[in-house]
Amino acid sequence: MSEEWILGINTYHGDSAACLLHRGELIAKAEEERFRRIKHWAGFPSQAIQYCLKTANISLNQIGILAINSDPKANFFKKINYILRNKPSLNFILDRLKNHKARFSIERELSETFPKEKFQGKIGRIEHHLSHLSSAFFASPFEEALVLSVDGFGDFTSCAWGVGKNNEIDIKGKIYFPHSLGAFYQAMTQYLGFPHFGDEYKVMGLAPYGKPRFVNEMKEIVKLKEDGMFELNLEYFCFQKKEFSYTWKEGVPHSSKMYSERLCELLGSAREPQEIILDKHRDIASSTQCMYEAAFFHLLNQLCKIYPLENLAFAGGCAMNSVANGKIIERTNLKKIYIPAAAGDAGGAVGAALLAWKKTKEGRKEKKNQLIQHAFWGPAFSDKEIETLLKEYKVALEKENCNIERFSEEDVLCEHTARAIAQGSVVGWFQGRMEWGPRALGNRSILGDPRRQDMKDILNLKIKRRESFRPFAPSILREAVLDWFELEDDVPFMMQVFKIRQEKRSIIPAVTHVDGTGRLQTVHQDTNPRYYCLISAFKTLTQIPLLLNTSFNENEPVVCKPIEALHCFLRTKMDVLVLGDYFLCRKN
Repeated sequence: MSEEWILGINTYHGDSAACLLHRGELIAKAEEERFRRIKHWAGFPSQAIQYCLKTANISLNQIGILAINSDPKANFFKKINYILRNKPSLNFILDRLKNHKARFSIERELSETFPKEKFQGKIGRIEHHLSHLSSAFFASPFEEALVLSVDGFGDFTSCAWGVGKNNEIDIKGKIYFPHSLGAFYQAMTQYLGFPHFGDEYKVMGLAPYGKPRFVNEMKEIVKLKEDGMFELNLEYFCFQKKEFSYTWKEGVPHSSKMYSERLCELLGSAREPQEIILDKHRDIASSTQCMYEAAFFHLLNQLCKIYPLENLAFAGGCAMNSVANGKIIERTNLKKIYIPAAAGDAGGAVGAALLAWKKTKEGRKEKKNQLIQHAFWGPAFSDKEIETLLKEYKVALEKENCNIERFSEEDVLCEHTARAIAQGSVVGWFQGRMEWGPRALGNRSILGDPRRQDMKDILNLKIKRRESFRPFAPSILREAVLDWFELEDDVPFMMQVFKIRQEKRSIIPAVTHVDGTGRLQTVHQDTNPRYYCLISAFKTLTQIPLLLNTSFNENEPVVCKPIEALHCFLRTKMDVLVLGDYFLCRKN
């Protein structure tokens, strides 16, 4: 079997996903949640795999290697030693054995998904954190870099680091279960009344509203060691013992409570999800973020001393902490950073596939990385498909008093859309291939005027229906970054938060967070020409080279298909929907 086709998957965990490589070149990738319409969908990514194969017009039996971003055999002796020393409950062991068994049922899942085809290739299981490191380093522009992965847990490890050089990643050290910055942040997220998988970003958004007056208490929870490492005070946690479980029912990932009652004795009673957010909760959120940053930079600066390199390739769930990421250049000796668009577990599918390729005979010959500069690897839809959809929904659109125009010239479409945004319209923008990763980056976005003080409230009222403290992000022309932000860097995947220049904050209040920051996305003409054209048109009208950008969804995964975009438009109070070349506008 030829090894020219490699399929990478993240399976039986949150953010299930698949990607496809041909001779080391990326062809397609997507998260399963986009097809299933269930946030963070866990389980086997059957529909994402089907999408990847369909995009390449190949069958399953042409896949030479199936790379999985987990190896249950990894760190085996560490696991045995932990069990012998800690004697966890029978349920704890059975839960992990069940998960272990599921991870070895790939062939059965493939046969059920593709009953008329047969997988004849090899299965390669890549250790979880090595997959994370690969997803960052082998997609970066670096020939050599410090590589770092930090997350909750994967294959009994929470953190791994080393050096990437050419085709190799040399792991130099790890931090093992049960000590984890990701587990600490998730436990504090639950304590603050945000119980769902992936809610940590809410704590990040809430933190600037508070003061870090609980830092001393946080230092009781996370201990910093002299060698740059950290460890948790396990008295404040229960994920490592007794009845803790991680499950997914009908694809929804769920973990039981991670903190112990001792945490409530230290900080007071936990907030219930529907309870009003008080200053105390804001202060605990602020203190949580401060503690995370203290431990993260304690580790990172020690690694920089040991491995004095200028470049960092960073992945893992904690690489989604864009607030801390935006401080890396300021607080270390590092000069350049690469964080992939899907830094969390979905990205492990890409890392596993890239590493599998590097291990092949042909892959070993390559000296350059598979530089991934954009995130547009999902499904795309033709204007013909959109036209057919609009005809089917003609009556529904007439009831909504919608006017439909088609603009075959891109600059005219962008000018028309920019004018609507400048006049205060909320615009759904659906173009090209769907983004990979959790961020809307200009192909499945809802856009607004960053100059409007009330735009955040308008968006939350009309569409998003989410917590008012959460910020909205600016998409900015790459060449304009230094004029508007205090730091100058390329942030194509919206993975870093920078301070907005003091004199600019009052001009763009809708994308300026309470602490004067913005989680920016830099937009390039060569990687997304239509979105670049739109922002340029807005700049011509307003002198502002950026737009407010948020994900095209309403308490659901980001829309994938035109019909999902249209449904979101119809059930909300969105003013304009741009589907490809079609411009739909609700008449006043």
